Amino acid sequence: MALVDDVTGLRRILLQSRTIAVIGLSGNWYRPSFFAAKYMQDRGYRIVPVNPNCAEVLGQKCYPTLREIPHEIDIVDCFRKPLEIPPIARDAVAIGAKVLWMQLGIRNEQAAKIALDAGLDVVMNRCVKIEHARILGGLNWAGVNTGIVSARRPG
Repeated sequence: MALVDDVTGLRRILLQSRTIAVIGLSGNWYRPSFFAAKYMQDRGYRIVPVNPNCAEVLGQKCYPTLREIPHEIDIVDCFRKPLEIPPIARDAVAIGAKVLWMQLGIRNEQAAKIALDAGLDVVMNRCVKIEHARILGGLNWAGVNTGIVSARRPG
């Protein structure tokens, strides 16, 4: 598909996706992975934790690896170091995921190429929670400049 780095593409991904496998999802409430996954779960997304060190996170069964998930995944959301992303990209391709999403601060061109060559959309260096709040979740109501300009009037 495409390397997605624009509002239109991010909106499309967030609206078309319902199931998110979160690689490296921590069971600790104060970790960024937990906070982001909880936010998305609260907005109706199905969260599938992937962490070999946990049995359950956010009330959901935790899988040791991406390949062990027995159902379809839309977004593979990566909370891992950049050097760890290429094998995750290969796993995302193998399970038929639609999107490889690398969280804020994570970029890996090799992983992006693996996913893009297999037809996945790729998002790098963006937080799924921040993008959802910015584009779909009303972050602008809190006085944050979302960068989206519209001449449409509410009503």
